Amino acid sequence: MSKAFTKESDADDDEDLALPALPQGARNYMTPQGYARMRAEFMTLLDVERPKIVEIVSWAAKNGDRSENGDYLYGKKRLREIDRRLRFLNKRLDLAEVADPSLHHGNEQIFFGATVTYATAKGEERTITIKGIDESDSLASEVSWVSPIARVLLKARVGDELQLMTPGGVEQIEVLEVSYPKPESSKA
Repeated sequence: MSKAFTKESDADDDEDLALPALPQGARNYMTPQGYARMRAEFMTLLDVERPKIVEIVSWAAKNGDRSENGDYLYGKKRLREIDRRLRFLNKRLDLAEVADPSLHHGNEQIFFGATVTYATAKGEERTITIKGIDESDSLASEVSWVSPIARVLLKARVGDELQLMTPGGVEQIEVLEVSYPKPESSKA
């Protein structure tokens, strides 16, 4: 059978994307802002991007020979990418459990959504924010709630000394500060 008659596999959808897979049986916690961003991306792809590409592919298909038609070939490829991303976002949004970190404002115990400042045994201070798997950005000092540092910090309180397993061995850390976003005031 020639390659022309084989179907592209949908099994690799999650592997093709840069985002990590959810741990088996884990909830997909997200902040309200992360959920809103993901939902906005889904709606933009569905209502804006996809219709544009469908229009280009439809126009290109009417031009005749599709085998050498760049607009058609690249449009179809982009359409597959958009559809793959839409399926991924749809799955993640369906599994999402929105947890508002502002409910813990003023609390000194570390929960999902906390911004934590801790000190290492070497005296270095680091500040991280614990976010959802799909919304954490290491460049912005955000870590996923399933990351090793977050698992050690969760449920700890200001002043607690904890042991963090690192590739270089066990590291002592001390929680210095815990903060949460302020609750948004309800508008009347």
